[in-house]
Amino acid sequence: MSVDLSTTYLGLALKNPLVASASPLSRTVEGIRRLEEAGASAIVLHSLFAEQILMADYPHNLGVGSAEPAPRYFPRWDRDPIGPDGYLDEIRLAKRSVDIPIIASLNGTSPGEWVQYARYVEEAGADALELNLYSIPTDIHLTGEAVEQRHFDFVREIRGLIQIPLAVKIAPFYSSLPNMAHRLVEAGADSLVLFNRFYQPDLDLETLRPVMGPVLSNSGDLRLPLRWIALLYGTLTTDFALTGGIHTYRDVLKALFVGANVTMLASELLENGPDRIGELLREISRWMEQHGPESVARMRGQARQFSAADPAAFERASYTKAILSLDPAKTLSHRGM
Repeated sequence: MSVDLSTTYLGLALKNPLVASASPLSRTVEGIRRLEEAGASAIVLHSLFAEQILMADYPHNLGVGSAEPAPRYFPRWDRDPIGPDGYLDEIRLAKRSVDIPIIASLNGTSPGEWVQYARYVEEAGADALELNLYSIPTDIHLTGEAVEQRHFDFVREIRGLIQIPLAVKIAPFYSSLPNMAHRLVEAGADSLVLFNRFYQPDLDLETLRPVMGPVLSNSGDLRLPLRWIALLYGTLTTDFALTGGIHTYRDVLKALFVGANVTMLASELLENGPDRIGELLREISRWMEQHGPESVARMRGQARQFSAADPAAFERASYTKAILSLDPAKTLSHRGM
């Protein structure tokens, strides 16, 4: 049986559901070409940060009145050979170099004049834009409602600037994630990317300073976005991309079955190289040939048929069952007690 791996995302026809997420691998044309050759169906370029735009000296005076954090904490991006203008050049060069869609990535926390860059990204030829909402509220006087409203305003402003599809990458930490997702879609998000992973530094006990460094994901991280896409699929008119925890072909299949249009990979490719994409595609095809269904389109959202009529009650019951099923005798015996 031949299988059809094609899918759609952000209105784009993709040859398979494996998208290379924003990472150092997409910082060069050589890296972008290698990702395409390995089988990626689309590429999210490495992120351009709001702070990079604000700290650059541009004639449009981007960043005046912005609510972005003070620049003194940030790296010397003025020494970056790429910079904001270079990012636009990267988009143009990438579009000339590969045949698969190029999705630009802007990373910021709040609206401001810097968001005009979304229009420049579109003019440079990006097929879509991914807006990465990364912010950690630290002000005790800032309410959750104010944080959420800032995000809605942010998305609405970006949506008003561009015609290309807009994906919004969010974190899972909201008091009511379903309502948050619903309002983001209302504000103009064509897709929700679940989830952004907050950077969590360690602590050096000798210096008492935070230990910086990237923390790659693992398949255990899959459960959180898997759960929420399963709950949200069918309730919102939007696409879903699952990111964080995609490492094996089984991870990809699970994401598709709960309703994801695509899965996004970064950590797995950083650890094992772009050729891992081809391996995953072969493993997915082999599984589908043996088990069906014959297409990703028919696979997507199938797990929803097993969902409960009352999801909240089902979640509560599942939690209770998991806790009560723990057997203290078995736990003690495993510890040799």
